[in-house]
Amino acid sequence: MLTQTTDPRVKRTRQLLMQAFMELLEKKRNVSSITVQDITAHATVNRSTFYAHFEDKFAFLESWMREKFQEKLKDELPNGALSDMGSLRSLILIVFDFLYCTRPYMTLSDRQYEPLFQVAMQKELYNLLLTWLSEQSEPSVSRESVETAALIASWGIFGAAVEWSRHPQLKSAEDMAREVLVVVAAGLAPVIG
Repeated sequence: MLTQTTDPRVKRTRQLLMQAFMELLEKKRNVSSITVQDITAHATVNRSTFYAHFEDKFAFLESWMREKFQEKLKDELPNGALSDMGSLRSLILIVFDFLYCTRPYMTLSDRQYEPLFQVAMQKELYNLLLTWLSEQSEPSVSRESVETAALIASWGIFGAAVEWSRHPQLKSAEDMAREVLVVVAAGLAPVIG
């Protein structure tokens, strides 16, 4: 993103672009078929406006994925934050559900975007877990240990969710989330005591 401001006009323009993309995605049902020209025409803004906000389509898509995931977290996670193992379980289920719901929009031609989306979501997970672990960690635990625990937990949760979303018929989200929670909680125990 090139423009970082709290200016309401900037927010409104970004919302127009994001909304246009979502409407196009509902029609076309895949990411790769949607061009910057499609987005700007649908949002009734010119291409230079798009590039004033985003470096390219990849930057736009990363921002879109992060925003959608943040919205889901805010809507479904109590107070938008983690507070205990129950909310960690909720977080795991949210990630599973989010990937399950976005998978139908990822066609074979969209595979090029998967790493971009994965990194965007993992960063959001990492930030959320880091905040929680920083608040919950024992005073004797180093910042580096907290950061490492957040990194490993975020990739563990995300990786399990990606694998599950490819074959959700093999195991329920509830069962898989329960198994992931056991492993993640065991890994976090040395940090939060």
